[in-house]
Amino acid sequence: MGAALRRIQLGSALSAFGLGFTVPYLYVYVAQVRDLGAGTAGVVLAVFAMAALAVLPFTGRAIDRRGPLPVLVAASAIATLGAIALGLSSGVTASVLSAAVLGAGTAVMQPALATMLVWCSSTATRTRAFAMQFFLQNLGLGIGGLVGGQIVDTSRPESFTLLFLIEAAMFVVLGVIACTVRLSRAPVIADARPSDGSKAPGGMRALLSHRAMVQLCVLGFVLFFACYGQFESGLAAYGTEAAGMQPSTLGIALAANTAVIVVAQFVVLRLVERRRRSRVIASVGLIWAFAWIVAGYAGLGHGSQTMATAAMISTYALFGLGESMLSPTVAPLVADLAPESMVGQYNSAFALCKQLALAVGPAVGGPMGATLHGPYIVTFVLFSLGITVLALRLGRRLTPVQDQPSLETVPSRVVAVSLPDAESGSAPAASTPAGSAPAGSAPAAAR
Repeated sequence: MGAALRRIQLGSALSAFGLGFTVPYLYVYVAQVRDLGAGTAGVVLAVFAMAALAVLPFTGRAIDRRGPLPVLVAASAIATLGAIALGLSSGVTASVLSAAVLGAGTAVMQPALATMLVWCSSTATRTRAFAMQFFLQNLGLGIGGLVGGQIVDTSRPESFTLLFLIEAAMFVVLGVIACTVRLSRAPVIADARPSDGSKAPGGMRALLSHRAMVQLCVLGFVLFFACYGQFESGLAAYGTEAAGMQPSTLGIALAANTAVIVVAQFVVLRLVERRRRSRVIASVGLIWAFAWIVAGYAGLGHGSQTMATAAMISTYALFGLGESMLSPTVAPLVADLAPESMVGQYNSAFALCKQLALAVGPAVGGPMGATLHGPYIVTFVLFSLGITVLALRLGRRLTPVQDQPSLETVPSRVVAVSLPDAESGSAPAASTPAGSAPAGSAPAAAR
């Protein structure tokens, strides 16, 4: 990695470390420590997630017009204020407003950091850059949660205030690190960042006309709905109600999920980076379908409590294996699909789909996981199989290099961009490295 990319990865890891201090304890903090009740805690969590839906539609255009660095610095400052305010809030109104500010700031960070990774990487190196970011973020979240767990004391509100102050400090560090990053004047993606302050071309209409990106957004929604949107809601409710797990055991299951990601990430990377992205994502759907079947055995198999607990922990571990396969495929694919001056808008659009899934997932999965145990498992087995179908369909719209970046034979050139479909619905124009013939029926378009 170059110096700029190393600093971006460090800042991303430290911000995740800060989030790990507070996210696992936010419900307890509002409901019990501040004694505002479960209803208020639910509203705070919902506002924290929904704030992203309010800011992400505008984030992409700001990134493409101003660049990701100033957007990231502004987001860090906003998140810092939100974290400090939430740590000091003792009333309903103050807690809700603080959660909205914190949620908006952290949401804007995601596409800004992703765009910076794109600028500092090429088609050949982007897979590893995003895999490293995913690895460091999970490691940061896990360590932050473990350290925060040693500090918190529900009888001492000031211990939770300390957690939020540590989180705010990490956001400040991220902003400072971002200010020290010096990006090359010769971008890897030609014209990806307007140097004259001009308005980036395109917009939501252009993005919606890009069928491959629309299919990827639909696929992303299903991915996050069927996995991440269930971790702390439907799957947790199912594990305690149907499988009879103790709440403390859920922490072990989540730790198993993180451990698999940390241990398997780079082993999996070696296996997937020379394979078609669409088929890797399709394999994740099959792995997750099996994970839901294992969860079904835990709650509906009438086995011993030990076997049920082991099955639920295995379910979380299998989800972690799938996540480690997605990190080097989905996020880099968003970047490779983006036209030259819309990288920020494409990253923001995908982040918006993610947030929608994270908002809808608990609302649907929570009640089902608590009461409708059989239908819950069947529903998410089908959603997981749907991931496989959607991934294979998406693969038909990708150029050969987009689907398998290792086919790129000239690292200094970037060729894997699929422009928005023309009104006639024709395929994108072809451009291949000098001296080579076009490969496949869906040729790559030159940047």
